[in-house]
Amino acid sequence: MNETPQPASDPLVAEALARIEQRLRRLEDLAGLAPSPSLEPPKVTAAAVAAPATAPANADGEELEFTVGQNWFALVGVMVLTCGVALALSLPYGGLPAYAPSAAGYVLAAALLLVGRWGRRSFALVAGYFQGAALSLLYYSTVRLCFFGQSPVLDLEGAGGRALLAGVAAAIIAVAWWRESVWLMALGLTAGAVTAVLVGAPGFVFAAETALAAAAVAAAVRRGWPGLVLFAIPAAYVTHLLWALNRPWSGREVQLQHEPAACSYALLLCTTVLAAGPWLRRDRSREDALATSAALLNCGAGYLLLLVQTSGLAAGPFIPVHLAGAVVYLALAVAFWLRERSRAATFFYAMTGYLALSAALLRAFPSPDIFLWLSLQSLVVVSTALWFRSRFIVVANFFIFAGLVASYMFVAKHEQGISLGFGVVALLTARVLRWQQQRLELKTELMRNFYLASAFVVFPYALYQLVPRAYVGVAWVGLAVAYYLMNLVVRSPKYRWMGHCTLLLSLGYVLVIGITQLSPAFRIASFLVLGTVLLLVSLVFTRARARRRREQART
Repeated sequence: MNETPQPASDPLVAEALARIEQRLRRLEDLAGLAPSPSLEPPKVTAAAVAAPATAPANADGEELEFTVGQNWFALVGVMVLTCGVALALSLPYGGLPAYAPSAAGYVLAAALLLVGRWGRRSFALVAGYFQGAALSLLYYSTVRLCFFGQSPVLDLEGAGGRALLAGVAAAIIAVAWWRESVWLMALGLTAGAVTAVLVGAPGFVFAAETALAAAAVAAAVRRGWPGLVLFAIPAAYVTHLLWALNRPWSGREVQLQHEPAACSYALLLCTTVLAAGPWLRRDRSREDALATSAALLNCGAGYLLLLVQTSGLAAGPFIPVHLAGAVVYLALAVAFWLRERSRAATFFYAMTGYLALSAALLRAFPSPDIFLWLSLQSLVVVSTALWFRSRFIVVANFFIFAGLVASYMFVAKHEQGISLGFGVVALLTARVLRWQQQRLELKTELMRNFYLASAFVVFPYALYQLVPRAYVGVAWVGLAVAYYLMNLVVRSPKYRWMGHCTLLLSLGYVLVIGITQLSPAFRIASFLVLGTVLLLVSLVFTRARARRRREQART
């Protein structure tokens, strides 16, 4: 029985069939045969050709439906069932031995593992979910041995309970490594963090959080799971935070833990280990979003937690911790710069190190002396920014320096000469930026002008506060002369303009304050000094301009 050909679903196929039909008809004509109606091919219409265009839309809709029905429902279903079993295991069973619920959980976990193993070929996706559920129930059943019962089977104060919980968490991590599953690895890290919090012993918590950070870094580097570090950073710090807050549940009061003294240094060690993940990544040709996010999260969360934990310490233990933090963060900045010439990570770690140094200085020196030390730190920051070739550090440091100067002017009741230190630091910073302009790749003089403007404001303010009112005008004239002398040394017209503006400022002071408030003798002296300097400056520029015209005439 002859079958009717199906309509062509592709233009090329339709064209090929049409050619074959033409040849068959030609052969039939030559043989004198009449064509059979049953063999007449259907006409290829435009609708038939356009039919495949609607197929992908239907296929996409069906694919989404299958994704929701197969993947999502399976995952949610397994999670709901696991939570239900966990809730059932947590109930007290007075008529059963204390170990009975945990034993039932172990049996169910083994059954789920077997089902997952048998269904790997037919139901690979659901089988994987069953493996995760089995490992979760395995860990929860172990926790059930230590909690929820009237008389727990194991005591977490003893070595047996701690070893069993830690062993199950380590087993989950080993299975995840062997099965090459990033989700099981996240489950293992979570189980390890929960174990550390449940045990609560300081040494155990510090060792656990560092080991979990190392496991996450190893998995990220060896298995190619860089996103696992982003998961491990909050997991490790939340673990440390819950311990530092005295594990606030079951009637415990929220209070910061400061003992043992090694707790802060353990946190810095964990920060260093977590930073190793992006530092050891395989592709260092570019600084991707994951590496940048990890650096930002590690710096922000790590140092914020360090500040919280040490907030109640006295200056004696506080200062060494934050000095150590400054060393750690700056060392990490240097490491990222040397390894890959990093921009973002170097900036984040360096600025966090400077912040830690500032915190140590704030506790070491009283006000207002602290402002002088912080201004000197600003010069150190710019010096290191030169080596890092970081314009970001230079810009951020200027805003910090400007805020520092403004804060001092606002809070200082009596000037003690610290403003002069601000001015010196501003001039030195501007000179360093000019000296290393190409190294920093600064295309404009904007930052240098900002620092020179700061010096222009700070020096008159300091002299106004330090010098008696009768000598302020003369002191500002002397400052203008100092700017002119600096111009002769460094050959920069910016210092000449600073001298000009300072002379005009002196003129305004003498005309407004000198006439109304100064005694006749000081008023006359101020006018004579200012007038003499203005005339001398005019003569110097007149000679310089005449010399330049003669040189131009010779050429």
